[in-house]
Amino acid sequence: MPFYKYLLTPKLFKEYDGTKDLYEPGALEKYGDQILAALNLMWNFGYYSSPLLITFLYRRGYFVADSVGSLAKFTTGIGLLVAVSLCMRGLGRSMNVIYIRFAECYENAKRGEKSVEQHNHIRKYDFDFRYWPVDFTVSSGVQRPKDLRSKPFWISSLPCQIAAYVAIHTFGIRMIYPGSLSLLQSCIEPMLMQGRTKLVTENKGIRNKVKTADNNEIDTMFVDNRHKNPNGSTLVICSEGNAAFYEVGIMSTPIELNYSVLGWNHPGFAGSSGRPYPDQDQNAIDAVLQFAITDLGFTPENIILYGWSIGGYSTLYAASQYPDVKGVILDATFDDLLQLALPKMPESISNIVKIAIRDYVNLNNTELISQYNGPVMLIRRTEDEIICSEDNNLGTNRGNFLLISMLKQRFPNIFRPEQDNLAKEVLTKPIEFMKKDADDLSLSLLMSYLSDNGNNGTSRSYPIEIGEDYTSEQRDSMAKFLITKHFHDFQSTHCTPLPKEYFQLPWEIPVDTDFVFT
Repeated sequence: MPFYKYLLTPKLFKEYDGTKDLYEPGALEKYGDQILAALNLMWNFGYYSSPLLITFLYRRGYFVADSVGSLAKFTTGIGLLVAVSLCMRGLGRSMNVIYIRFAECYENAKRGEKSVEQHNHIRKYDFDFRYWPVDFTVSSGVQRPKDLRSKPFWISSLPCQIAAYVAIHTFGIRMIYPGSLSLLQSCIEPMLMQGRTKLVTENKGIRNKVKTADNNEIDTMFVDNRHKNPNGSTLVICSEGNAAFYEVGIMSTPIELNYSVLGWNHPGFAGSSGRPYPDQDQNAIDAVLQFAITDLGFTPENIILYGWSIGGYSTLYAASQYPDVKGVILDATFDDLLQLALPKMPESISNIVKIAIRDYVNLNNTELISQYNGPVMLIRRTEDEIICSEDNNLGTNRGNFLLISMLKQRFPNIFRPEQDNLAKEVLTKPIEFMKKDADDLSLSLLMSYLSDNGNNGTSRSYPIEIGEDYTSEQRDSMAKFLITKHFHDFQSTHCTPLPKEYFQLPWEIPVDTDFVFT
């Protein structure tokens, strides 16, 4: 391969050759990469601090005629340093046997050789994902429209609107999704590399690049257990939290249970391009679903959507667009980002926070869950320090309100105002203390209602109007039953990995006439 091609070929991290060792560059490649990385860090720092930097340079007189020549010499020097660093790196790569082998494989893939054999060859390497060939592109014309709500405009609110826009598009989106910070990703890169290696070598994971309708490229990992275990016929699609990645995230729990598993990183996270704004995140999870159905061959009826923390938004959006999926599992998630954010922000900027979230990051899971009629299970962390509005107050866990909202929409005659208050009260304590004496009776009543009222033989025909003629006590009993069937407690903090025994298929009302009570 000509020498000049080594100048701009991707950075290689690992060759999957049966060892767990990372790729070791030679001295020239190593020092060339270090110089380029340092220059890139300086550029990023200068870019984000440019308003302050330009002001400082102007006050020091660097933009006057006498200083322009000095700036030009400095720029020329930086350009020469970049050129020398690229040559050092390219020369080092051209003398490394492992890199030469990788470069030839990469060039073959780049030329468009799309055979299965060639794909298997490129997957023997872990390299800069920006250069990974696209494995799947969504169908044209499926880009989801942005939420353009009509709202009154007031001149008096203009300062708050400007402040909200600037806040979200600078530090705000990074506060909500800290995993998109390049600095954080650089710090945990060895951990991500280790997790990715484990998925590929131990779980036979297959990495794919999925291109979205808005041209972002999403990093995915697929573990196929269809021919290894009965659970493998079901695909679990995992949506991570705001500082989590599939490499070290929630994929491990369904993998332990031998499900087929598809993980992905939010836009702007690790190998995924873009930024995690809601419209980009929606297009990302939509592309992942299309990839799972079209390319991997799973039907929606055999897909479980699993979301942790802020990943619950991605999960519920996918469920609202693909209502035939098998079920939804939500772990440590919330009802509405605004309700979670307001208590933790100074009251003096509450108006700015409201505008910022409602206009630009409206992660409203309450709205989304009302658009999905399939089975849902919510897992609440009883010591959750993130999802509670007040520290050490289980009654303020925002998962409580998401559950109540869903049950009110699905069973409107059961969850009347009295039962709404009852639910808030019982959820101030772990649900293991809730009495379950009338479980069999409640289940029998639900099944009989479905049978007698022609709900098409399925519990997905919500709302179910059972309970219109019930007494308050009967509603209380049914409300408690429904809470225990849709809600599970896990005694832990927010970031503890979920043990496999807590990962259970969501409950739905049995419709089999041969069902036997136990």
